[in-house]
Amino acid sequence: MELNTPITYLKGVGPARAPLLESKGIQTIEDLLYYFPFRYEDRTNTKPIARLAPGEMATVLAEVRSARAVRFRRSAVRIFQVSVRDGSGTLLCKWFRGDYLAGILKPGQRVAVYGKIEYDNYSGELSVLHPEYEILFGDGDDGEAALHVGRIVPIYEAAGRVTARAFRTLVHRALQLVEVKDDALPEPVRARLGLPPRAVALREAHFPSPETDLRLLNAFRTPAQMRLIFEEFFFLECGLALKRRRARSMEGIAFALNDAAREKIKAILPFKPTPAQKRVLKEIAADMSQPQPMNRMLQGDVGSGKTIVALEAAMIALANGFQVAIMAPTEILATQHYLYCRPMFEKTKHVAVLLTGSVNPGEKARLKRLIASGAAQVVVGTHALIEGDVEFARLGLVIIDEQHRFGVIQRLKLLQKGRTPDVLVLTATPIPRTLALTVYGDLDVSILDEMPPGRRAVETRHFTQEQIEQVYGFLRSQIRAGRQAFIVYPVIDESETRAIKAAQKSYEHLSQVVFPDLRLRLLHGRLAPAEKDAIMRDFKAGRVDILVATTVVEVGVDVPNATVMVIEQAESFGLAQLHQLRGRVGRGPEQSYCLLVTGKLTEAARERIQTLLQTTDGFRIAEADLRLRGPGEFFGTRQSGLPAFRVADLLRDRDVLELARSEAAAYVENPPSPEDLRALVGYIRENWQRRYGLVQVG
Repeated sequence: MELNTPITYLKGVGPARAPLLESKGIQTIEDLLYYFPFRYEDRTNTKPIARLAPGEMATVLAEVRSARAVRFRRSAVRIFQVSVRDGSGTLLCKWFRGDYLAGILKPGQRVAVYGKIEYDNYSGELSVLHPEYEILFGDGDDGEAALHVGRIVPIYEAAGRVTARAFRTLVHRALQLVEVKDDALPEPVRARLGLPPRAVALREAHFPSPETDLRLLNAFRTPAQMRLIFEEFFFLECGLALKRRRARSMEGIAFALNDAAREKIKAILPFKPTPAQKRVLKEIAADMSQPQPMNRMLQGDVGSGKTIVALEAAMIALANGFQVAIMAPTEILATQHYLYCRPMFEKTKHVAVLLTGSVNPGEKARLKRLIASGAAQVVVGTHALIEGDVEFARLGLVIIDEQHRFGVIQRLKLLQKGRTPDVLVLTATPIPRTLALTVYGDLDVSILDEMPPGRRAVETRHFTQEQIEQVYGFLRSQIRAGRQAFIVYPVIDESETRAIKAAQKSYEHLSQVVFPDLRLRLLHGRLAPAEKDAIMRDFKAGRVDILVATTVVEVGVDVPNATVMVIEQAESFGLAQLHQLRGRVGRGPEQSYCLLVTGKLTEAARERIQTLLQTTDGFRIAEADLRLRGPGEFFGTRQSGLPAFRVADLLRDRDVLELARSEAAAYVENPPSPEDLRALVGYIRENWQRRYGLVQVG
């Protein structure tokens, strides 16, 4: 068998198992070999039952004598109890709520049982609670029972009915049938770092030698595991280095930063820029003046003034006779950008238009003609900007806001609307360095680390649902003082419809019962764009006291007079989302407040709330969010561009990532020979999309 042989050719993978394996991304023999255990158990301590001692972890090989569900006295809790015997004694195995085992464990079966040995308080016999078990010498076992006991045993995440035991059998067969000859990791790099060959690493990662340290295995720090982790990071970082090199070699637009551009920038500035904004604009302007395309990310906490910096960059492009596209992930955010930037561009006699999916066909056709002719110089929009029939006369700068919400392909489609336009991506989600190195390794990064003058830190308070009257009382006092407020409800179970119904019901209660004398409005994603705009204009103008909303207000809403953000069911939100919502207040000179109202808290939700109470630093919050949720969920969607690692972990393996990055950069810049570099590029091109879920390299 070859590494690229379809998995269906492996004995034991039939029509029933193939789709289950495919759900885990396993389509070939190589995919199976790169499906690694998530932990390891030492089952070398195999003992007769008579020699077992309470408190020890041990493996017992025995026969099932009885299996039945029993109920505790005076309790509804059922346990599934199996008695096993090996000739020297009997051991009780118990599982709470284990009725599902009735169809699996049956008298007469040979089993391996692994767990912590205890005395049973009721019978006085030796017992083991919730043990790991393997059925030995069953159908299709072919004498491979030794894989499952008497050794360090790899534990795999099951795929439906394909159990950890089945994975051990399949992986073992694959390793016996395939000769892993190729090793794409460059020999000089492997030799310098003392990494084992690929074939050895794969074998040891699945079936470690008896002398392997179990603690190192479960920390993913054996030489075999380190080689495989490094390999994933190295090829990713080589791909990103090649993308950077390719971008540097492309012919872009060298924008002139002349007096005309400077005067136009001064004309649109609503306030004196902070030193951080000046520094960041200088970095962006320097990039834009180069003959290669700019690829830069602007990171900044909520309220740090990213938008105005982006519009200053837009003015440089406009002053040079080019068009600017600003793409936002939602209609409400695109509309907010449009309403914010249109008056500024009117000062400099530039036409800004808004293109979204809900624009009626006649108006959309008119806008497209304006864009294609160049009569519209600034185009703000959503995904509608990347529709096939949207053509730009002279696109020079692409600005993408909250860009982690867009897929890689979507970003690429927008760039193809011009001839290598400059790119500025914005994010208000501060990204820990580890993630920035992987997801945005091909971008230069500018950071706005300073708030505009006069901003005061938002005071965050926590209330339970039982204390809601206190929340309402505080809200009323703020409204009496001439301020405004938000009350936000979550999207539960990904159902916007349910969220809108909940918000609608709460809005009716608030406006009719709690605050009948105040001016309340309801805002959610299903409203017509014109209605959303009207509500936001009224809120901004002070004609609305309390805006009741779903999370459509998470980004892009700027109302300096709003000083209170009430977040209902705050335990339902992620940390980054809570921080974003909190950033909707604190935009004026008055003290602002974020009131978190929660129901019953899980341990994870309690930690999220505590983090928010302790800090307003977006980077600290992002680090905590990454730690709590893991990298896979940090950006929300798989399409965000986060690589799909098979063994590497961005949290656990930060040190390996840094090493791989420096090694990759050195290798791409100074390869042993042109042939070696071509071989590396070929390997990455062939495996980039498949291995990492990323596009465009080399």
